[in-house]
Amino acid sequence: MRIYSFLTVLLWSSMFHVIHMVPSQKRTNKHSRNERITGLSENSGKTLHRSKRGWMWNQFFLLEEYTGPDTQYVGKLHTDQDKGDGNLKYILTGDGAGSLFIIDENTGDIHAAKKLDREEKSLYVLRAKAIDRKSGRQVEPESEFIIKIHDINDNEPKFTKDMYTASIPEMSGVGTSVIQVTATDADDANYGNSAKVVYSILQGQPYFSVDPETGIIKTALPDMSRENREEYQVVIQAKDMGGQMGGLSGTTIVNITLTDVNDNPPRFPQSTYQFSSPESAPPGTPLGRIKANDPDVGENAEIEYSISNGDGSDMFDIITDKDTQEGIIIVKKYLDFENKMLYALRVEATNTHPDPRFLQLGPFKDTTLVKISLEDIDEPPVFSRPWYLIEVDEDAKEGSIIGQVVAQDPDITKNAIKYSVDRHTDLDRIFNIYSGNGSLFISKPLDREETPWHNITVIATEINNPKQSSQIPVFIRILDINDHAPEFAKYYETFVCENAKAGQLIQTVSAVDKDEPPRGHKFFFELVPEFAVHPNFSIVDNKDNTAAIMTRRNGYSRSKMNTYLLPIIIFDNDYPIQSSTGTLTIRVCACDIWGNMQSCNTEALLLPAGLSTGALIAILLCIIILLVLVVLFMALKRQRKKEPLIVSKDDVRDNIVTYNDEGGGEEDTQAFDIGTLRNPEAREESKIRRDVIPETIFQIRQTAPLWENIDVKDFIRRRLKENDSDPAAPPYDSLATYAYEGNDSIANSLSSLESLTAEGNQDYDYLSDWGPRFKKLADMYGGEDSD
Repeated sequence: MRIYSFLTVLLWSSMFHVIHMVPSQKRTNKHSRNERITGLSENSGKTLHRSKRGWMWNQFFLLEEYTGPDTQYVGKLHTDQDKGDGNLKYILTGDGAGSLFIIDENTGDIHAAKKLDREEKSLYVLRAKAIDRKSGRQVEPESEFIIKIHDINDNEPKFTKDMYTASIPEMSGVGTSVIQVTATDADDANYGNSAKVVYSILQGQPYFSVDPETGIIKTALPDMSRENREEYQVVIQAKDMGGQMGGLSGTTIVNITLTDVNDNPPRFPQSTYQFSSPESAPPGTPLGRIKANDPDVGENAEIEYSISNGDGSDMFDIITDKDTQEGIIIVKKYLDFENKMLYALRVEATNTHPDPRFLQLGPFKDTTLVKISLEDIDEPPVFSRPWYLIEVDEDAKEGSIIGQVVAQDPDITKNAIKYSVDRHTDLDRIFNIYSGNGSLFISKPLDREETPWHNITVIATEINNPKQSSQIPVFIRILDINDHAPEFAKYYETFVCENAKAGQLIQTVSAVDKDEPPRGHKFFFELVPEFAVHPNFSIVDNKDNTAAIMTRRNGYSRSKMNTYLLPIIIFDNDYPIQSSTGTLTIRVCACDIWGNMQSCNTEALLLPAGLSTGALIAILLCIIILLVLVVLFMALKRQRKKEPLIVSKDDVRDNIVTYNDEGGGEEDTQAFDIGTLRNPEAREESKIRRDVIPETIFQIRQTAPLWENIDVKDFIRRRLKENDSDPAAPPYDSLATYAYEGNDSIANSLSSLESLTAEGNQDYDYLSDWGPRFKKLADMYGGEDSD
């Protein structure tokens, strides 16, 4: 293993040669000392020595952007092992080898095949080696070298923005910094002045200047006003080569805006303003607008308006419209043309955000004069008071004047006025008014107890202009007079026990009075003069508008007297004195030992002692139920007693009478007479049927004779009317049937009902000649054995 390693090192060492690259005839040795390596070999044990080897070159700098007709020569690779016999081959590898840099493999000359740009790549790292063409071995170890690109001024300065925007307050001092602009140069700053940039101003003087080194733009004029000019456009140039001739340059635009400051006070464009207003304008009505001009903008132009003085400061006001910065003059109080026709106001406009830096320019406010003239309007009448209160006694006579309302026309013309009462407020027409002077009088009697207050409305109207009217409420209070007598406060249910003692209190009574005396009610109680000394009861006035009813003897008997009537007189103390008599009903009742009432009815004395109240009620209910049952039974019996004319199982109560026979044939002359229908003038005779015995014989009604050829419809209508008005008609619904067959047929009548007109047997043999349809009938009537 050791011998193998030594042989490898020996072979590697024998490949080194000294290559010299000569810049300006200088030699650089890659290996500065001679190495001695000792080892073993398979053939011999000789000692090997490494010789000096090195590269030589002539140039390693290259200018960029070469524009010559030939390729640009870079340099030459050369080794001292090259004998010039063409045995060595030079190979170049690394950055751009073969594409940017081409080497002559025989001579080692390197050329740049393309134009180079330092800004893209400033240096290239390449590797070179020399190879023996015959053996193919490398005579020199690979060596690395660098080609640097020298810069030329081929890039102009470029600003970081194509356009800058800046702002500065107006009225700024000279030298106030506005904005800094920056330009960069892609050239090499470490090589010459290609990347040294200098700033200058091409447009924007004399308002602004720029620092040539830093690019800071500053103001150059004092007190620049935004109101005069707001926008400025400045052009800045950046030039390399330190600004020298031949340097490249670039420009940019800077838009500078002057921002507003409050350096202008508000000013009214007019010294006097004129407005007019109708005197009827209510408070809050706007009359007009005024505006003070302020060249400033934003909050610097905000203005506050106020009325500083003038004779109308209490009648008018001014408010500020924040959107338009106008002052709006409005009505503050109700106006009166007849009182004052012209007002003068001093209005002041003040900036709300003054700037202390500019206060020396003068006061930031202005004043103007506003004149307001009133227009006369035809106004409605005005009452002397906002409302009226009238008091009147309730016994005032009809037609009495109770008060007066006064109104007048506030206009200069002083039109005449008429008065009236709004009848919607006096539906009963109790009050009226004289239209000429406004005196109110009574039209109907008053009653305070019924209506103590009356609220009416009086209307005052101009005679020349009825549209102008006004109303006023009038409150009428009805004063009380003593016109009602006192009476018991309620109905008293008074009783006295049979075992009562003399001097015992049995009832306390009180009184009420509809009147309302100013000093309050005071009532007196006493017995009527006829019973001033009552043997059974007495009355004691309690002096508090109540009286006590007392017994005057011991014991009372229901069997002798169960009720006592005690008349009492009640007086009041008002003027005139009113009195009334009230009768107190006192019943005698049975009481227990504590005075609690048990029974007051005299019937209770006749009932057994053991019968309670519940038992009495039960007995009474039983009696009532029995009576109801009896009445119902009688009613049903009376209804069943009423029977129809003919009793039949087929009776449906519609007066259709059926007879269970087939008729009497030709001899039946009583069942039905159709002659009446066929002969309208025939009278119905009173004929009683012989085959049925009716329960009640109804009187046959006589009908008025009918004229000839009467219409059947009229005939039936008349019969129906007669039947409805017949007092002898049955009380229940009945069916009256009338029919009319018309004129005789060719075959004459087949009915036996007309057999009464012919006597004797009839011959029915002709029925056989009528055909098969009448065969059955012919057999019935034509046979010899026919009945």
